[in-house]
Amino acid sequence: MGGLIAFVVVLLLLVMILLSCIKIVPQANAYVVERLGAYQQTWSVGLHLKMPFLDKVAKRVILKEQVVDFAPQPVITKDNVTMRIDTVVFFQITDPKLYAYGVENPIMAIENLTATTLRNIIGEMELDQTLTSREVINTKMRASLDIATDPWGIKVNRVELKNIIPPSAIQDAMEKQMKAERERREAILRAEGEKKSTVLVAEGKKESAILEAEAEKQSAILRAEAEKEKMIREAEGEAEAILKVQKATADGIRMIREAGADEAVLKIKSLEAFEKAADGKATKIIIPSEIQGLAGLATSMKEVWQ
Repeated sequence: MGGLIAFVVVLLLLVMILLSCIKIVPQANAYVVERLGAYQQTWSVGLHLKMPFLDKVAKRVILKEQVVDFAPQPVITKDNVTMRIDTVVFFQITDPKLYAYGVENPIMAIENLTATTLRNIIGEMELDQTLTSREVINTKMRASLDIATDPWGIKVNRVELKNIIPPSAIQDAMEKQMKAERERREAILRAEGEKKSTVLVAEGKKESAILEAEAEKQSAILRAEAEKEKMIREAEGEAEAILKVQKATADGIRMIREAGADEAVLKIKSLEAFEKAADGKATKIIIPSEIQGLAGLATSMKEVWQ
């Protein structure tokens, strides 16, 4: 009975040892395996077996891109301005063996390397250039860090300046400068608006004067045309009246002639026609000689007809 129990125990131990030797490496991971303390191999994704008691997984490495956000670091610019800059580094492990044996603490090494590189770059730039050259700083830092971390099996993909914090006095001066710049732009815009408004008012007055002149011109033309039309109509009326008078006189003479009146009567009617033509307005009337001798006779016949 005791022997059976011992056999079962040994069998269970063998099964446990066998199971412990079976390793599954997940996606985007790599295992660094050592045998008797020395590097043996690097396991990639999949199922792997190790020698019991001899092999061990020394390092589990994540191959995905990783992000580390470092605390703000004090830096001094070329014009002796102290500011604080915090950076964000995006890196990826390309060689698990170098990553496992290249440096003791890779993240701390990257942080210190980032701080020293940032100080070197900012030390060659002035404050204004630092505030406006983030992309240049990012490019220089990525290139420097990528070269320095290559022996550690790390590739630096991107470096970003998360925040640049100048001293409070510099911040106040910058705010005042920005306020003055905004006020200057506002004054320029206001002056341009007033200038445009003045130009528009002048153009409006000019247009109004032109319209008034045009209206006055049209009014004068209309008045002249009306006066001309009036004179034409008056002349036409007078001409028509004269024609009617002459027609009536001619009709009267024709009727007298048709009635058998002699030459003396015709001359007397002609004299009356001259009298009506004068209408009391003419100061001088020229009478034919053959009518003058009949003036007295005409007066007598006039009294008889009345």
